This record gives sequence, structure tokens and C-alpha cells, in this order.
Amino acid sequence: MGYWGIGIGMAVESVNIPLPSEVILPYGGYLVSTGRLEFYSAVMAGTVGGTVGSALSYYIGLRGGRPLLVRYGRYIGFSVKHLETADRWFERYGEATVFFARLMPVVRTFISLPAGIAGMNFKRFLAYTFLGSLPWSLLLTYAGLTLGQNWQAIKPWFHRLDVLMVLGMAAAVFYLWYRRKDKFK
Repeated sequence: MGYWGIGIGMAVESVNIPLPSEVILPYGGYLVSTGRLEFYSAVMAGTVGGTVGSALSYYIGLRGGRPLLVRYGRYIGFSVKHLETADRWFERYGEATVFFARLMPVVRTFISLPAGIAGMNFKRFLAYTFLGSLPWSLLLTYAGLTLGQNWQAIKPWFHRLDVLMVLGMAAAVFYLWYRRKDKFK
């Protein structure tokens, strides 16, 4: 889906659905290395998509408020403890919290909800979100571009990683089967 795929993927991540930007943007960078996409357009697709998704998440926080997040936050990996941490950050750093949170994995996805709950000025929220998402998108797209240009050199390492992952999954399945078997004795 090209630029649209990057933008939609980043919007989905920013609406608190677990689709990591750490996969989306480097793949976009890889597509840049193959000549299928242009670097700065891929970066902008990620930044704009993330901003649009964050605006939706902000709106959910604004309309649903703290009770919505306390009641349903656990389904998206957001706890009351996370909300309290966000509150402290907003108290200490103000609205700039949105900018700095965009530069941190995991936190970046969820900061829009507390910003909406706090009733942060929407225009400033969008500006901080865009400006904070831009370096993130730039860095991860560049990482994908670099990996793509060196794909043949790193390909053997990924094969080894595949083997380790398959062995790890097999061990986990065996462990779960073994525990379940013991429960029925």
C-alpha cells in the first residue's frame, strides 16, 4: 500500500492498537532502499499518520475521560498506574510532555489519552504531536533504509534468529501443554 500503508499503520498504532511503529517505519525504509518509495515522503506518511491516529486517541480521552480509561484501559495495556504517571508528567513538564513522550517507545502510543483527559489545547496538542513524531519517523525509516541497503550482509543473522524463535515457541507450547496435562491428573 506504499505511503498509505505507512500512514494507516501509524494511525492504527496511535489509536492504541498494538501495531508497532518499530515494524512499520523500518519496513518503509526498506522499501525506500529498493526504490519503491521516496525517503522524505515515507517519513511524512508516518508522521502524518501518527498525528491523525493520535488526534483520534485524544478525542477518546477528551470525550470518555478518566472513567473510560480506568474501566477499559487494561484491554489496551494501560493501567491506572500509567495514568498517574502521565498526570505527574503533565504537572511537572506541562504540555511539552506530549512532545517528549513521542520520542519514547510504548509511552508515545498512549500519551494522547491523558492529553485529551487533561483537556489540552487541541492545536498545541497537534503541533507537539507532529513535531515529536517527526524525529521518531525519521530515525526508524532511516534504520530501515540502512538495513535494506545491507540486507545481504545481515540475512544470515535473521536466519539464526528465526531458528531461535521457533525453538522458543516450541518450548513454550511444550511447557503450557505439560502444565495443563498436570492439572487434569
